[in-house]
Amino acid sequence: MEVIIVGAVILFILIYNNTIDKDKFFADNEKYLEVFREEDYTFLVYAKYGEEVDADQLYMKRITYAAIAFFIVLAFTISSADSADLINSQFFLNLVLSAVIAVVIFKVPYTQLKSYYKAHLHEIDIMLPYYLKSLEILIQHYTVPVAIGKSISDAPEIFKPGLRKMIDRINSGDASVDPYMEFANTYPVRDSMRMMRLLYRLGIGSQEKKQERLMMFSRTVSSLQNKARETKYKERLNHMESQTMVMLVVTGIGVMLIILISMMMMFNM
Repeated sequence: MEVIIVGAVILFILIYNNTIDKDKFFADNEKYLEVFREEDYTFLVYAKYGEEVDADQLYMKRITYAAIAFFIVLAFTISSADSADLINSQFFLNLVLSAVIAVVIFKVPYTQLKSYYKAHLHEIDIMLPYYLKSLEILIQHYTVPVAIGKSISDAPEIFKPGLRKMIDRINSGDASVDPYMEFANTYPVRDSMRMMRLLYRLGIGSQEKKQERLMMFSRTVSSLQNKARETKYKERLNHMESQTMVMLVVTGIGVMLIILISMMMMFNM
């Protein structure tokens, strides 16, 4: 028991003093550590922090914190156990407990990113029509894939990871509707599926059909913009109503307090 605790402490000190290069260790074992990486982790990091953030570095921090938690919990549970417990089921229970805590610590950042993304789906719902309107203007002069590529730099930050993934698939030769549907599934807001299907159809067929489909696309985008404006107006109206209600309640309580104080002063006279 003492050997394990001392070994864990020595390992921590060596890593802390850079005697052991933990970055090199993680780099050498990256292919094994990537097994635990969630498929949408990089996208969620970019969606929250932007593409300037190093998602790989954040992932390695998760691994590091989980490993440290595992060894700390294991050391404490072993130190509190009897020597005889180390050779029976108690040791394995301690091992399982340490592993569970490590997994929880590893999963917490991912869960927070997921919650942040879900909380901002409403914001995405409002932003999507305005992005599609700017894309519509580009489609009048370029093909759909070129227009999408040119729109990325001016697109809202939260759309950029999904747009880059979509255009990479298209440029790699995927001429099916799948890249567009993947984008719609990534941003599952109102009418995203229908809009991506319309966008896909804009990229196929003759020039005459493109003009017809572009008009249909334009009408649909305009309709979505009107809905977004109505949503913004209702939210602003509800906010103003709530503020007015708070002011009325505060004013009413203030008036009641003034009357109460006045009455108490009259009784004391």
